[in-house]
Amino acid sequence: MTTRFQVGDRVRIDRRMEARHHRVPAYAKGHLGTIAKVCGRHEEPECIAYGEQDSPQRLYRVRLKQIDLWQPYEGPAKDSLDIEIFENWLLPA
Repeated sequence: MTTRFQVGDRVRIDRRMEARHHRVPAYAKGHLGTIAKVCGRHEEPECIAYGEQDSPQRLYRVRLKQIDLWQPYEGPAKDSLDIEIFENWLLPA
């Protein structure tokens, strides 16, 4: 099965708001990152918690530059943060 994104692809994390709990931290929404790893298909914890039937969805490890996330950021420009994001939250950049 092909993946929507590949390691090295640039993506933007969707900035949409959801009324219920979700796994995308507010500080990451809207930011650009790079796919660092394709983590396979997994059930979304939100769907399990709310008793919804949902098919497994692809999960990606996205690498974000710290300097882009935190203003001002005084650490080295190469510092990064890896976060795992489900495919439905990722947009092509």
